Amino acid sequence: MWALWVLTVALVLRSPTLGAAAAPRPNVVLILADDFGWYDVGYHGSEIRTPNLDRLSAAGVRLENYYVQPVCSPSRNQLMTGRYQIHTGMQHQIIWPCQPYCVPLDEKLLPQMMGEVGYATHMVGKWHLGMYRKDCLPTRRGFHSYFGYLTGGEDYNTHMLCCPIAGLNLTRCALDLRDGEEVATAYNGVYSTQLFSDKAISIIRTHNPQQPLFLYVALQAVHSPLQVPKRYLTPYSFIKDPHRRLYAGMVSAMDEAVGNITLALKQSNLWNNTVLVFSTDNGGQTLSGGSNWPLRGRKASLWEGGVRGVGFVSSPLLKKPGRVSKELIHISDWLPTIVGLTGGKYNGTKPLDGFDVWDTISKGLASPRLELLHNIDPLFVDMGPCPSAPSLSTSPWSRSGFNVSIHAAIRSSNWKLLTGYPGCNRWFPRPGLNSSSEGPGAVEAEPLKPVMLFDVEKDPEERKEVSAQFPAVVDYLLSRLQQHQKSALPVHYPDDDPRCDPGPTGAWGPWA
Repeated sequence: MWALWVLTVALVLRSPTLGAAAAPRPNVVLILADDFGWYDVGYHGSEIRTPNLDRLSAAGVRLENYYVQPVCSPSRNQLMTGRYQIHTGMQHQIIWPCQPYCVPLDEKLLPQMMGEVGYATHMVGKWHLGMYRKDCLPTRRGFHSYFGYLTGGEDYNTHMLCCPIAGLNLTRCALDLRDGEEVATAYNGVYSTQLFSDKAISIIRTHNPQQPLFLYVALQAVHSPLQVPKRYLTPYSFIKDPHRRLYAGMVSAMDEAVGNITLALKQSNLWNNTVLVFSTDNGGQTLSGGSNWPLRGRKASLWEGGVRGVGFVSSPLLKKPGRVSKELIHISDWLPTIVGLTGGKYNGTKPLDGFDVWDTISKGLASPRLELLHNIDPLFVDMGPCPSAPSLSTSPWSRSGFNVSIHAAIRSSNWKLLTGYPGCNRWFPRPGLNSSSEGPGAVEAEPLKPVMLFDVEKDPEERKEVSAQFPAVVDYLLSRLQQHQKSALPVHYPDDDPRCDPGPTGAWGPWA
């Protein structure tokens, strides 16, 4: 009996679940900014003040080789699925309010996986992943609660969206704000950055600390229209460009919101077991006051200014905080990283394109990601074209296995290959050097080639095109694009459905 008792005690002590209390699952707070430019955070040298983002990132890990998608819906799609948009048919543009589609319903989303392991899952802010039928709504895709708007952009104060409806020959202005699945009508005049941060803070303060929390805050800031309370403009009277001045105020309001959310986590005694992820969804829009200086291009382009994103992780759970990471990380990596961190499983998911990069971020280990597909979009039309679209020359790779006229880009190690027209190809000047984003300070580039290669580690500004010097690298990356294209679903981009019309007194929302 004595020997049996000793053996039983030994087994209990060696058991990770019985011998000691299992470590509580960490809370995860994921904050996504909208159209936030590379240069527009204080720690990148901006004239815009972001003390909360600077402080949080300095105490955490700044991600300086981090990539997102060039526009809204594709980034959010990859964030929620962990899969490239070529594998969900969403590789072309955004989802417009009257298009009858959403992230495919057979895709399993991040909040569903979090809910399966006991998390309380809440979302506040911008959805923009489709809403033509109720099954597409956040509350049907894994979130226990939702407060926000379903489309891509609207008035910050009235929460109204005006949108043309194809087939009806009219432009409809209607409310787009939901509390759960019900239209929220009581918030006219409340600035959305404050409204959404207040809702997030309320969730934090009423959360049961015995249950792990997953909170996704998708802020409207700093997407157009350029609107901000006057009190945020006072520090920026020195900015002459009126667009830039308004944008700067919007950034300050966003920074304040992030600070208030973080303060609420600390006051609620949740911070010590919380991982906070901050990310933009795409590069800054120079037409609306944003800046990606010194990077080339802007939102909607495959240049670094469109896809290299501001991002960081802040948490007491980081093993080696206070660092800058230059390891390759992509927005699709958040799903496997967060699910892995919280002990979840990928049951029911389709093959992931993201990697678990927690050890890369927390411990400073090498990233498991060696390659990154930016996109392959055979239907590309530039949403924010340069005043004069450049012409493309002929290419010695025109007979390769991949159609080099297609808008595509891929990153492998230090190399980045672009094909077709990548989008507006200018270098926009550092803010303050000219009075307009399209003024004389916007530098014209050499004529574009259908195939362009850059060493983005040595040349992050993409100024020296080197395809002629490294033809073997070009051949390899074109073969990789060809392999990715073989696995791509056809583009799903349906025509508008006029049944989307909310009428003169309705609200944008499901109609099918």
